Amino acid sequence: MTETSSPSQSTAHRDHYAVQYDRLDDEPLSVTVADAVATYKGVEVTDLEPLHYSINADALERLFEPRTDGLRSNGSVTFEYSDCLVTVTADGEIRVASV
Repeated sequence: MTETSSPSQSTAHRDHYAVQYDRLDDEPLSVTVADAVATYKGVEVTDLEPLHYSINADALERLFEPRTDGLRSNGSVTFEYSDCLVTVTADGEIRVASV
């Protein structure tokens, strides 16, 4: 499976914002999630509530981190964060939409 190499590859639509996260990158998934939500809302990431108010960030990282038998190939998690609906998928997509 080929992984996208940069979390900066994104698509913006009127109803949602999506970014591709590289699960092999050193940047934590939680940071990319916060950046995606801030971008979607048009605010600085420091203006958002802490991510751990909405989801256990450590559990989110562990859910999608590389495993001994390779990368997880399916699954997703959806949660509310800063008045947005965030979906993270096993293929590395982070999708942000209004609640």
